[in-house]
Amino acid sequence: MLVEANISRTLTDLHGRSISYLRLSVTDRCNLRCLYCRSAAGWQMLPHEHILTYEECLELIAVATELGMSKVRLTGGEPFIRKNFIQFLEQVLFRHPHLNLRLTTNGTLLNGKIPALKSIGVQALNISLDTLKREKFQRITGRDFYAQVRRAIDQCLENDLRVKINVVALKGINDDELEDFLRLAIQLPVDLRFIEFMPVGEKTIWRPDQVWTAKDILDQAREFVELRPSNDQDKQHGPARMFHISGGQGRLGIISPMSSHFCNQCNRLRITPDGRLRTCLFSDHEYRLRPVLRSTKLGRSQLRRIIVLASRIKPIGHDLLSGMRQEPAVCRKVMSAIGG
Repeated sequence: MLVEANISRTLTDLHGRSISYLRLSVTDRCNLRCLYCRSAAGWQMLPHEHILTYEECLELIAVATELGMSKVRLTGGEPFIRKNFIQFLEQVLFRHPHLNLRLTTNGTLLNGKIPALKSIGVQALNISLDTLKREKFQRITGRDFYAQVRRAIDQCLENDLRVKINVVALKGINDDELEDFLRLAIQLPVDLRFIEFMPVGEKTIWRPDQVWTAKDILDQAREFVELRPSNDQDKQHGPARMFHISGGQGRLGIISPMSSHFCNQCNRLRITPDGRLRTCLFSDHEYRLRPVLRSTKLGRSQLRRIIVLASRIKPIGHDLLSGMRQEPAVCRKVMSAIGG
């Protein structure tokens, strides 16, 4: 039950956390079938009419900026699978030139698009890459697109776009590749970020023994390279702890939602591709925004009210994780339908 709150330009929850970051998913469609997200089995996509239109997405971004959010990340599914996505990005940056706009992509569809992204003002991309071996890439993702992703990373760097490489840390699957990944970060000016495997999604394969922990990653990394903490550990890196690699161009980052949670500093909201507001990744409690967006009687003020009131009671995600019993996942909705 939502409680009344003052509608202000700054979002703050009952735990004292300021909310300045929106993750907005533009589609649940994806051209990969990653084993830790959901496989091809039982693949069901949202009906087209349930997906937010670009105009509705622009309205949500406008409301977010009015409420003091300074950072918006566009995700999927795979956002570049959606038609006219670059034109949509251009509209976002035209309307909000000072917005910290970020993109997360699997990189498979970027070929030929990077100069256009650069020209409209995109400055950085997060690209998912869980292995540096072609055969293993196909096993993890269900597709033989490794070469396309590596080419996309190179093209981004050639066009002076900053690149963060996101690696889901999977014990028994890619934990034998740490030295190769570190070598990549030594050779290229990228932020290489390992993310602990989380128990999200009804069909997840997650088990406790598959979590390659942040501590183990750092301990193993120090066997190969010298690391020193980055001096700019601030909100621009979100939950990642960043380390410079001695003699390297890039950096190593660790995101540890399982072993060392950062929920007390969480500053984000999520909106799913069908317009449902989620205040915590680990909670299936959602607030429906699409009916308000499509109502002829309700307007921006009602959207603002829902977002503010929902944000006030944003939960502590680690409390939800701690409350897991025998369930295989802390929330039912699959990751591609939540928005990365």
